[in-house]
Amino acid sequence: MNRTGIVAALILLAGMAGTVASSRQLDKMTDQIAVQEVLYLPSANTVKAISLGYDGLMADIYWTRVVQYFGRKHLEEAQAYKLLPGLLDITTTLDPHLVVAYQFGAFFLSQKPPQGAGSPDAAIALVKKGIENNPEYWRLYYDLGFIYWLEKKDPKSAADAFEAGSKVPGAQPWMRTMAASMATGANDLATARTLWTEILNDTKDQDIRANAIKRLMCVDSDEVVIQIQKYVDMFKERSGHSASSMRELVDAGIFNRVPVDPTGRPYEIDSYGRVVVKDPKALPFITQGLPHGQEVNYIFDIYAMQERGKRLEEEKRKKEAEEKSSGSASRPNNQQ
Repeated sequence: MNRTGIVAALILLAGMAGTVASSRQLDKMTDQIAVQEVLYLPSANTVKAISLGYDGLMADIYWTRVVQYFGRKHLEEAQAYKLLPGLLDITTTLDPHLVVAYQFGAFFLSQKPPQGAGSPDAAIALVKKGIENNPEYWRLYYDLGFIYWLEKKDPKSAADAFEAGSKVPGAQPWMRTMAASMATGANDLATARTLWTEILNDTKDQDIRANAIKRLMCVDSDEVVIQIQKYVDMFKERSGHSASSMRELVDAGIFNRVPVDPTGRPYEIDSYGRVVVKDPKALPFITQGLPHGQEVNYIFDIYAMQERGKRLEEEKRKKEAEEKSSGSASRPNNQQ
């Protein structure tokens, strides 16, 4: 290797060492003080310069850090994810065609704390960057429309995103349907059902399918709560007092039995005369039937589940290794 090659290799190793150092420093941030996030991140252009052509490798390293960082912060229920935008910018600058970083990165950014960074504008900017670098990938338009609709409550911009995406070769026909639904101000629950049903039918990824099924269960619950509430209000009108329980409605002949939610738990009536679900954590995306004063903040996250699964798997492997080692040590040696 000539001198130039040696110098280049040393610079690259130094850059990677910096990345490892950053990773170790991130790993030490396990308490709430970590929310202050004083760790310095180099600019995307700086990292690209020191990568010396190994942009793809460095992008993979930084994307791994994004996933690990988000998973840990999520499990800690942190209120800030200050390193997340910078890590994602570095990742997507190193590899502008790493579509997964735009898609899941936008999800990480858009969710409200502690489930995410609570930065839908940053998520929108990231997806637009992805579209600019990958104009043929119609799903990025879908992601953009989804953020506008769900996080920004902006159906007009969502409709524009879905419409633009529907024109990309290979786009699913339901993109145009979604655009039309948004543009005409369709009922949110009806739109949500269409969206999640299409996702469920369109993907084989088990995590995404599980999320879509959970979302559809929540849509079902929302629709049922709205209908039950009408009967509860009607009972109050007729009787002159609020029902204290669902059993009272059954006794009045309004229901044949106490209605249950999609998880099999009975709906309840709170002291305010509102229909509520028994366990909101079991239906994390509901917008109807939440206990009084409780915000919609239960977000089902596949990465958090994966992180827990990995930890359990690591503990299991460690335990098996210890048992194997212990068994080997206690086993008599028959060799002469």
